[in-house]
Amino acid sequence: MKYLKTVAKTIGIMTLVLLLFTLLITGMNYINMIGKKTITVLEIICPIITLFIGGFLMGKVSKQKGWLEGLKIAFIFIVLIILFNYLGLRNHLELKNLIYYLILTITCIFGSMIGINKNKELEKNR
Repeated sequence: MKYLKTVAKTIGIMTLVLLLFTLLITGMNYINMIGKKTITVLEIICPIITLFIGGFLMGKVSKQKGWLEGLKIAFIFIVLIILFNYLGLRNHLELKNLIYYLILTITCIFGSMIGINKNKELEKNR
């Protein structure tokens, strides 16, 4: 039960961070602070940062195998993104989307591995 609470908390934080990034980008676009090319780049970078943060948080609370925890969180979040894109927006599955999801997964795994190493460093210093 504790694990499910941790996963739900991490997914919630990731969703809030992604919504915050979206609000920030939309606001800057509304007042014409950024152009279309910048928006396109930020639309790619923001989910990558979000999944890195989620993987890092999950790695900090896990005891072992940070890559597996990152893979689990990435899988859950990407399934949510796919459901939203393909069921809600009726987008089609393309090769570039699969590559993007692979990059997101690798980023989340990397963040989780860094998080578990930070967790071990904190335990050594205690």
